[in-house]
Amino acid sequence: MKIGINIRVMGSQSSRKTISTILKQAEAAGVESAWIVDHIAIPPDDAEGSGGRYLDPITTLAWMAGQTQSIKIGTSVLILPYRPKLPTAKAIATIQELSGERLLLGVGIGWMDSEFQALGVDRHQRGKLSDETLAFLHECFDNDVVTSNGQPFVFKPRPARPPIYIGGSAPHAIDRALKYGDGWLPMGRLEKIAPQISEYRERSEECFGKPGEVVMFASLPEGDVIGAREMISQYEAAGVTRVIIGRTYEAAEDWAPTFELLSALNS
Repeated sequence: MKIGINIRVMGSQSSRKTISTILKQAEAAGVESAWIVDHIAIPPDDAEGSGGRYLDPITTLAWMAGQTQSIKIGTSVLILPYRPKLPTAKAIATIQELSGERLLLGVGIGWMDSEFQALGVDRHQRGKLSDETLAFLHECFDNDVVTSNGQPFVFKPRPARPPIYIGGSAPHAIDRALKYGDGWLPMGRLEKIAPQISEYRERSEECFGKPGEVVMFASLPEGDVIGAREMISQYEAAGVTRVIIGRTYEAAEDWAPTFELLSALNS
């Protein structure tokens, strides 16, 4: 089981010092990956808990790569219809190149009406726009020369394509993951979506000869090594291949019990 953590990029916890400290502590503790979310335009009446402060995920990932050496960095999830596909592909390739191919690309189609309104993007077209971007990403990472709007261009740097994890609910996210992704990133309680995880892994094995990856968020029972091991075992038995551990915190130091627990799990 691969274990990552979720770092807040919103509110008071999104300071340079806090994110950097958590990242370096996580890397030192042997944590496999660090993940961040994506919001771009929070309205004033929906800003509780963040004050409307959100860091841009693509820029933040590039900065995170420069702060670290080995820990993988990921989005859970990057909202594809919020961004034009060519600049997005270039940014993803650049981060993948400069990070030493440590990027884990979780993507989604979005849901917040106010953000689509602020961007001037038709929310009802989000699935179509996401599929177009996903297809374009594959084209870019598969070819030195790509055509966009009738114009051929050289797509370089062209490192190995980062693994793509499709976020969202069944059945549409599963279908999209089978067509464009390397894994599925569902939300929800394990006991509720376990049958859908089984369906996805069976279908992906039929398509590709091996089950696709499944990435889920989880919380560890603090200070309980036996309980944490049992919880991880339940996720693993259900077919989950990576868990992203989240927790409430005000300062980087609040992560210390979690890192101690993760170290105990690895010992």
